[in-house]
Amino acid sequence: MNGKMMRKLKTSELNRLDIEMYKEVEKKPIVVVLDNIRSGNNIGSFFRTSDALLIDAIYLCGYTATPPNKEIHKTALDAENSVSWTYFEKPENAIADLHQKGYTVYAVEQVENSISLTDFNPFKDEKIALVFGNEVMGVQQHVVDCCDGAIEIPQYGIKHSFNVSVSAGIVLWDISTKMRRSG
Repeated sequence: MNGKMMRKLKTSELNRLDIEMYKEVEKKPIVVVLDNIRSGNNIGSFFRTSDALLIDAIYLCGYTATPPNKEIHKTALDAENSVSWTYFEKPENAIADLHQKGYTVYAVEQVENSISLTDFNPFKDEKIALVFGNEVMGVQQHVVDCCDGAIEIPQYGIKHSFNVSVSAGIVLWDISTKMRRSG
């Protein structure tokens, strides 16, 4: 041990926002788009991660379940009530809506000419939407075709894939941190 005392913080010491304060605080101009995510637990993880990083909103598309939902709640732990969300039957309609609102839309997918997450450097207030795809099939090709680009997480092992909610944690933390640091 390095000689420093470490004491785990109590929940009361974390200065957490209540839901009213959360709704009022400025969010990062990032929207998450979920393209046919089948697992309610994964969807709940997106809500919880988005809450923790002050992501602006989630667009739920296709057969992605919507709140209220027991499986979503199990991992979201009420974040489904703090993070703004909208449902679109077709992800391409969600992307069209985002384009109309001035967002640059990126698929988080392994595609030709993707941008490595390590090389992706957004501006502080750049409006970004990130499309995450189905746990098995990824982002559908016709949805990739609607996007302005793609971001890929560098991977070095055999599998070359992460669970979609793990991908969300990596990408959303990285991009939101870069946006907080940029000037």
